[in-house]
Amino acid sequence: MPVTAVPLYLPGASPVHRLGAGPKLLLLLATGVTLAVWRSPWQVAVALGAVLLLYAVARLPLRVLARQVVALAWVAVPLLAFQWVFASWRTGVGVVGSFVTLVLLAGLVTLTTRTTAMVDAVVRVCGWLRKFGVDPERVGLLLALGIRSVHVVLGLAQEVREAQHARGLRSSPRAFAVPLIVRSLRHADRLGEALSARGVDD
Repeated sequence: MPVTAVPLYLPGASPVHRLGAGPKLLLLLATGVTLAVWRSPWQVAVALGAVLLLYAVARLPLRVLARQVVALAWVAVPLLAFQWVFASWRTGVGVVGSFVTLVLLAGLVTLTTRTTAMVDAVVRVCGWLRKFGVDPERVGLLLALGIRSVHVVLGLAQEVREAQHARGLRSSPRAFAVPLIVRSLRHADRLGEALSARGVDD
């Protein structure tokens, strides 16, 4: 399956879609700060429940949410097991729950907000940095590339999983990790060459 199978933006008319990019990014930032303090299982459960409610309000297809959960499982399950063994189940639920909540919320923001709107909001907010020699447009470009790269890597992971299953290597982490890293590095090289060709090489 091509990497474009992972959607960046799904048009809609829900209240979440109509909310501006700035407030959504502020919500994402506030949630990250809150979950740095909220780490008990019930607090994380409340935050995760609120994010899932926002998905319902946004009226996004259930398969979109399911696809993100499946992609997260490759990281969340081993991380939960590690925390459970070397710390405690409460720590594991807190850390993994916070991670999953933030990633799902970030996914909701990108699915309901055009990338150009997010970039414009960040460029406006970073306008004051010009006096320190920082180019807000470069900051916006960095954000756009970061958003796109996350979805590209998820698409690459899906391709690798399908190839892994076709070869009967379902239980081999190495057969999944090595091709994913190689493909991601190749994508980074192509992206760097494209930026350099357009004069963005510093």
